[in-house]
Amino acid sequence: MSDTYITAEIREWLDVERDLAVSPPISENDIRKWAIAVYWPETPPKLYWDADHAKKSRYGGIVAPQEFNPFAWPVERKEAIRLGGPIGKEPGQRVLNGGSEARYKTPMRPGDVIRSGTKLVEVYEKTGRLGVMMFLINETTWTNQKGEVVKVDRKTSIRY
Repeated sequence: MSDTYITAEIREWLDVERDLAVSPPISENDIRKWAIAVYWPETPPKLYWDADHAKKSRYGGIVAPQEFNPFAWPVERKEAIRLGGPIGKEPGQRVLNGGSEARYKTPMRPGDVIRSGTKLVEVYEKTGRLGVMMFLINETTWTNQKGEVVKVDRKTSIRY
């Protein structure tokens, strides 16, 4: 077994934006349907579906719930990029979900076009009861058409 899983190839991925995606324009109907689904069987807050009510809010109009995903209806499915080849049973090829956290910034609104890009921002190793474990920290940043950050999602993958 190798003493390290961090290869030159993996280091080359650091701070390189990949998995770029651009959403179609968000519609009021998309927001309304999402809110109904998320809050069912309760009625969603009016901020997400009642234009007159939302105009009086601090946002001045309808906004999407923070967890709204404008990429939930993909036109085509992209293959995931896997560092180090296919996932198998060899040491370093098994993967665990190490958790995620989302930070929300500017709310999404009808008409917004969201751009998403992911970067490997950190990689390190620790030795545990399973042996060497490699931690890969990826950040996906969503921005709107004005360049304002909408969301930053940080995910940890653990390979052992």
